[in-house]
Amino acid sequence: MKKIFTLLLILMLGVLAACGGDDTSNDDTGGSDSDNGTDSGETSDGVQSVTAWAWDPNFNIRALELANQAYDGDSEMYVEIIENAQDDIIQRLNAGLSSGTTQGMPNIVLIEDYRAQSFLQSYPDAFYPLTDYINPDDFAQYKVEATSFDGDIYGLPFDTGVSGLYVRTDYLEEAGYTVEDLSDITWKEYIEIGKEVKAATGKDMITLDPNDFGMVRMMLQSAGEWYFEEDGNTPALADNPALEEIFVLYKEMMDADIVKLNSDWSQFVSAFNSGDVATVPTGNWITPSVKAEASQSGNWAVLPLPRLEVDGAVNTSNLGGSSWYVLNQDGKELAAEFLANTFGSNEQFYTDLVTEIGALGTYIPGTQGEAFEQEDPFFGGQAIIQDFATWSEQIPPVNYGMHTYAVDDILKVEMQNYLNGADVGDVLDNAQSQAETQLR
Repeated sequence: MKKIFTLLLILMLGVLAACGGDDTSNDDTGGSDSDNGTDSGETSDGVQSVTAWAWDPNFNIRALELANQAYDGDSEMYVEIIENAQDDIIQRLNAGLSSGTTQGMPNIVLIEDYRAQSFLQSYPDAFYPLTDYINPDDFAQYKVEATSFDGDIYGLPFDTGVSGLYVRTDYLEEAGYTVEDLSDITWKEYIEIGKEVKAATGKDMITLDPNDFGMVRMMLQSAGEWYFEEDGNTPALADNPALEEIFVLYKEMMDADIVKLNSDWSQFVSAFNSGDVATVPTGNWITPSVKAEASQSGNWAVLPLPRLEVDGAVNTSNLGGSSWYVLNQDGKELAAEFLANTFGSNEQFYTDLVTEIGALGTYIPGTQGEAFEQEDPFFGGQAIIQDFATWSEQIPPVNYGMHTYAVDDILKVEMQNYLNGADVGDVLDNAQSQAETQLR
């Protein structure tokens, strides 16, 4: 059967009202159901259509465009891609699904891994299981964990937030260190090296935003731990050795005067683009921002993260990442077929993702080949994509639960109490009590 690859990209500008209420879309067509993403249907020539929601035109939207081009299944389909801000997607999904209707909902939607369980557990019948469409062994296991619920896989794993330690090799050399000296180290060793780097170069070792707990989440997952018990719902903040060590390390970094504080994304990026910090521990998605300062080419390398000193801790972790979900409505089989044929099985497609937009997926068979082995002169000839692909298979799987960001908010306050002199055990006990009360 002839395949038809048709793409319609609609830029959804302005604030999008929740489904079922008044539509405040500013798009020229007046905001009809067809403009906002509807159930699957047919075009005038009888071709079936599915709708996909995602954010970020240069990354996720572009990935869908490439998937549309790569699709070679048996069904004739029309893929309508609609861009929404991530917050708008969350709002509209919650509003629509809580009302018990899928009217105006997409067939395919991108959901951040940290938020997935809140949707799967709150609306258990709203999503179509993809268990029979993919081989879970083909994907990084931490992603399978994040996209599964009650014995089924509901999300098709997409990009990885596999983390690394970006380091300025010239600053290390000035302080008498080599890249090897920062390989396979603990966070305590990292802090001691940071003191030496600061003394020799005047540069801070790291930049941190007190209102962004991504660093804490990244360190916690490296130990195979999270904010909750294995059930994903029972808070596990008190008597959590990994979390306690993270709090202690955070304070030690501050006390050592090796932290350059930032308050938003632009300040975060500016800290390393301007040369004010020697290292950046974060997800691989920061690579384009690091490379944006061309004058620093050849002065960077990427190493495995430092590790905690608790049982089971490793030098790999994750920060961020999202996966594709299919709503349980008309067109679900067609949507699932599209995802399985592209994101779920197409090795060449993943090579295209890397070469076209630098997106590293978590489909293991698709992380091989010349594109992944390419040496990057900006990083001194290091094949960083292959390194990240290798590390992504070693990330400890954890259950992100339903309330990751709510616990973040609790811990931010308690971290400040700890930095101001409170006992670490007391602040984590307080956090535990608050979580148990607020998240019932």
